[in-house]
Amino acid sequence: MKKIISLLLVMLMLLGMVACGTTDPVETQDQTEGQTEGQTQAQTEDSPVLSGTMKVVATSDAYVTLFDKFTQETGVKVELLSMSSGEVLSKLRAEGGTPSADLWFGGGIDAFMSAKEDGLLEQVTFDAAENLADEFKDSEGYWYSKGITIVGFLVNDVLLEDLQLTAPTSWADLLKEEYAGEIIMSNPAVSGTNYSVVNALLQTMGEEEGWKYFEELNENIAYYGRRGSDPKNKVSSDEFAIGISYIDRTIEALLADYPLSIVYPTDGMPWVPEGVAVFKNAENVDAAAYFVEWLFSSDENQLLLAEIDQKDGIALINPTLEGLEVAFDTSILMELDLSLFGSQREDILAKFEPLMGDKAVEE
Repeated sequence: MKKIISLLLVMLMLLGMVACGTTDPVETQDQTEGQTEGQTQAQTEDSPVLSGTMKVVATSDAYVTLFDKFTQETGVKVELLSMSSGEVLSKLRAEGGTPSADLWFGGGIDAFMSAKEDGLLEQVTFDAAENLADEFKDSEGYWYSKGITIVGFLVNDVLLEDLQLTAPTSWADLLKEEYAGEIIMSNPAVSGTNYSVVNALLQTMGEEEGWKYFEELNENIAYYGRRGSDPKNKVSSDEFAIGISYIDRTIEALLADYPLSIVYPTDGMPWVPEGVAVFKNAENVDAAAYFVEWLFSSDENQLLLAEIDQKDGIALINPTLEGLEVAFDTSILMELDLSLFGSQREDILAKFEPLMGDKAVEE
C-alpha cells in the first residue's frame, strides 16, 4: 500500500512539473522551428517569414553594414556584388528575363527608368512610400530613390600650379584651350553619375548648343573612365588636374590628405537620384521586396544609409525623415525634368559613343 501511495505522489509531482515548468520552452521551440537561423522575434510578429539568400548588385561594397543589419533582423543572408548602373542594365538585358540577382541598389535613375520600360523590374508597394516625394519614386512602384548624387569639379592644386593654370569655376571654363588633356570624366554609358551630367547640360543648354559644348569639351578630355570614381581616383593620384566628379563627404574628406579643391560650378550643378528596385522573375523576390519596405519604413535604416553614403540627399527624398538635414545649397541644383533621363538615354548614348572615340577604350 505504501508503495502505491509513493508511486501516486511521484506521478503527481511529475504532472505538476509538466504543467508549471515546460509550457514556455515548448512555445519557444515552436517559434524557433518557424524561423531561419538569425531571425528575430520582431520579424515573426511584424513581417513576412523570409528565408534563403538575397543577391544584390550595388554600386559599392560599403553597404555591407546596412545589409548585415537586414540579415540580423530577418535571417536572410545577403550576397553583394559591386557594379555600376550601366553595367547592371546591360547585364540584365543580356540575361533575357532571368536575372542572376534579386535587388538592384544604387546607380543613376536613368538606368532604372529604362529597365522599367523594358519590363525588367518588379512592382513593389508599401505604406511608407506615401512619405516619399513624388519626383523621387516611380508612380507605379517599380523603383524608388535612395539618395541623390550632385556633380561638380575636383581639382589638383599642385598640378594646376605646376601648369600655371587657375581652377575652372564653371562648365563654360572647361572649354578653355589651356585645359587640353587635363580633364577626366567617366563614360556616361557605364556611369549613371556622368550620364546625368550629359543629360543635365543638354537640358540646360538645349540640344544644339549642348552637343556643340560636348564636342568642344571632348577636345580637352584625355580619358573617359570606366567607373564613376575614376575622376576622383586619378585626380587625387596626380594623373589629371581636373575631374568631373560626384561631390559628397568622402570627397570632402580627401582635402585633408591631398592637395585638392572642390569646385561648385557657378552655372549650376547637375544631379541625379540613385535608384533601388527589385528584379522581375528574381529567385528571392519576397526578400528583395521586403528589403525596400524595410529600408523606407524606418528612420533608423535611412539614417544608417545616409551615413554609409556620406550624403544627406535622402532628406529631400523623404521630407518626414528626422535627424538629417541637407547641408548644401539646393538653389545651385539645375532645374531638370527627370523623366527625360530614362526616355532619352539610348539616343544620347548612341550619339555620345562615337564622340568619345578611343578615349573610352577599356584599361
